[in-house]
Amino acid sequence: MAMNCIKSLRGIVITKEAVGMVDRRTFSAGAKKKGGKGGGAADAPKASSLGKEVKSTTTVGANILKDGTDPKVLEDSEYPIWLWRLLDKRPALSELRRKNTETLPYEDLKRFVKLDNRARIRENNFSKAKN
Repeated sequence: MAMNCIKSLRGIVITKEAVGMVDRRTFSAGAKKKGGKGGGAADAPKASSLGKEVKSTTTVGANILKDGTDPKVLEDSEYPIWLWRLLDKRPALSELRRKNTETLPYEDLKRFVKLDNRARIRENNFSKAKN
């Protein structure tokens, strides 16, 4: 069986031109740059075609649906309260360690436990990696 495959491969004649076509590296046909070094007008940012009115009333680029439209910007009172809490700074582990754990609010205590567990796991992994 193997001999039959070898005999059939011997019958195929590969020319140098065919090998050159397969072996040659090709590049996509793109627009050729005119001029030398440095960025020209083509590299400059393009001005937006949207007006200021549209930009201030809609969230441009937030549409994820194929047939949908960009969502409108609502009044601050129409958004949920938790959304504004996302911007608040939360205390770091070092700051939480300095405070008394018995007087911490529930959210800070939960954060302290999470961060402390992460730090202990990181410390244990580091000590195991050394040994």
